Amino acid sequence: MADLKNAIPNPTALTLRTQSRVLEISFDDGSDFSLPFELLRVYSPSAEVRGHGAGQEVLQTGKRDVLVTALEPVGNYAVQPHFSDSHNTGIYSWDYLYWLGANQAQLWEDYLQHLEAAGYTRETGRDIPMSTTQSGGHGCGHHH
Repeated sequence: MADLKNAIPNPTALTLRTQSRVLEISFDDGSDFSLPFELLRVYSPSAEVRGHGAGQEVLQTGKRDVLVTALEPVGNYAVQPHFSDSHNTGIYSWDYLYWLGANQAQLWEDYLQHLEAAGYTRETGRDIPMSTTQSGGHGCGHHH
């Protein structure tokens, strides 16, 4: 059995781009990812966002303009971003950041579908349990 520790790429560069609101991260396997702050925030690995078990995830809404105000190292294995909405409890391991980058397109699509199903846009709303659905309509936000 191969040693899995060697299979997880290590970061070689980490750059916060506050103007474009992305975290650029490069790994020693040649992968480069540009992770939007909004994606990092809504997929925070914290219990506050993920809950304490399956089905307890909390849909994060209104995070389009969130900023990363600080990025603290956690040992040699992770970073802890501080977001402009005061969220700062998520610890992002290198393998989690790599997973976010590798799965970014699908994660983004899943997030947008959850928002729409709950009747929110990226600009509006409040944090609600992901299992909560609103009755009626298609969640398009147009009510007459």
